[in-house]
Amino acid sequence: MSKQQTVPAENNVMIEILEFLRAPPEGTPKEIINAFGVMGAETALLPGLFLQTVEQAPVAISITDHSAHILYVNKAFEQLTGYQRDEILGKKQSILSSQSTPLSVYENLWATIQERRVWKGRLVNHHKDKSEYLAELTISPVLSDDGEISYFLGMHHDITEVHQLEQRLKFQKSLAEAAINVAPMVVAMVGIDRQVVMDNLAYKALLADFRGIEPAELFVDALEQQIGFNFDDKQRKNKEFTNVEVRLEPPGSVSSRWFSCSGVCVTRPDEAAENYFKSEHAEQRYLLLIANEVTLQRRRTNEARLNMIRSNMAEQQMVQTMREAISASIYKLQVPMNVMKAAILMPGAGNEECALRNTLQQSLDSSDEAMESLHSALPRPVTEQFAMVNVNAIVHEVIKLSTEQLLASGIVIDWRPAPVLPIVPGKANALRRLFKYLIDNAIEAVKQSGVQDKEIRLDTRIDDQEIIIEVIDNGIGLSEDMRLKVFEPFYCGWKKAAEHAGMGLTMAQEVIIHHQGSLEFDSSFFGGCRLFVRLPLNETGGD
Repeated sequence: MSKQQTVPAENNVMIEILEFLRAPPEGTPKEIINAFGVMGAETALLPGLFLQTVEQAPVAISITDHSAHILYVNKAFEQLTGYQRDEILGKKQSILSSQSTPLSVYENLWATIQERRVWKGRLVNHHKDKSEYLAELTISPVLSDDGEISYFLGMHHDITEVHQLEQRLKFQKSLAEAAINVAPMVVAMVGIDRQVVMDNLAYKALLADFRGIEPAELFVDALEQQIGFNFDDKQRKNKEFTNVEVRLEPPGSVSSRWFSCSGVCVTRPDEAAENYFKSEHAEQRYLLLIANEVTLQRRRTNEARLNMIRSNMAEQQMVQTMREAISASIYKLQVPMNVMKAAILMPGAGNEECALRNTLQQSLDSSDEAMESLHSALPRPVTEQFAMVNVNAIVHEVIKLSTEQLLASGIVIDWRPAPVLPIVPGKANALRRLFKYLIDNAIEAVKQSGVQDKEIRLDTRIDDQEIIIEVIDNGIGLSEDMRLKVFEPFYCGWKKAAEHAGMGLTMAQEVIIHHQGSLEFDSSFFGGCRLFVRLPLNETGGD
């Protein structure tokens, strides 16, 4: 036999209330039924529990009738406004209104709730002591069973401090934007996709100078080449770099531009709700880049450097000219010496033949002494070590060194460098001589062509694992049978051959071979000459 289970008293009360709500006696006022819950509900909470919940709620709650007379306020309302319950019950909700709130806001509020819709917004209210505060309100109409407005439920809290913080942040943001915009240096925030998410006026001006090519991409490319910057490198998080000088080539301009770059990698947490508990996996990474243009200072430094290079190249040219002249003399002297050696070795028995042999031998001995003197006088080539070089910079220097020669010949040079080229191992002075030989060769070809519009074009670009330097002129061109001969020592195909040693392209090819590269002519090109210099990106060359 089962034991009778004891039912708690509060459950008995709950059961009685539910039975009452299922079948209320005829004539029971609706207000009583509403006090316990919704008609027909299967479950309902005790009115005391509702009251405790509302009383202890951390948000200020008020209930008014349809005319906005206050019927109830909770403790949070008293603490926020300073009004005690017995002071405010029966008063209009407008007792809290401040003259600082525009009338239009109240009109919008009243029109919204009269349409049985919830109104959310901000009002300037005042405490009992008349001090003002900013309130964030939600006012909701409470409808009767027949759909009419019975009450208004209001909830609000003081957001004065939040508003003050918002205003400070807004001011700081506008101040920072103003400072960034008037800053003379380029400032940009660049995403991992190389898209610019924030920039300043100096950056926009640079964008215009580069004809729509995004400078941020060029800066990041240059930084990758020079310091190995990499967005994907997690170790670079919050790492910084300072005063890294990069060189950019504006399209359509012969003048390079130099920038001293500083930056730091920063992260921005993802704002999506689903990533709240995720850490760095949801972070967005950016580069805050500051680039100060130092072109003017660089030009002054480069001008002094260019003068030194000009002096050095003039000295090297003089040495090279001496080497060419002595080498040519040795080459030309070797021919008769070979003839004399052959004549001495020819058989002969007469006295005359013996006398001639003796004379030839004496001449040969004198020639050997002269040859030895020439070899002794031959300047030794200057040794140079490989170092990392910027091909764009070297070609640009040579163009500057050739400016006077180009102007005197009336030749226009079209310089089209790649905006950014990786640095490669090479001998800077040797490469300068190489491009000087090629430009001098192009100038002579254009001069001898007699064309009215004299032009030389130089392009640089990256193709696979090579840097390609393209030299084009509208000169006399090069026939098929000349394309190999021009590389022979002392061969000269110019009209006034006596004025040239004929060693320019030979020396150019020698430099290219030492750099593991190649020099080739475009056999399909007409109306002048086009040649390609190819330098490998990762070769160290050889002596």
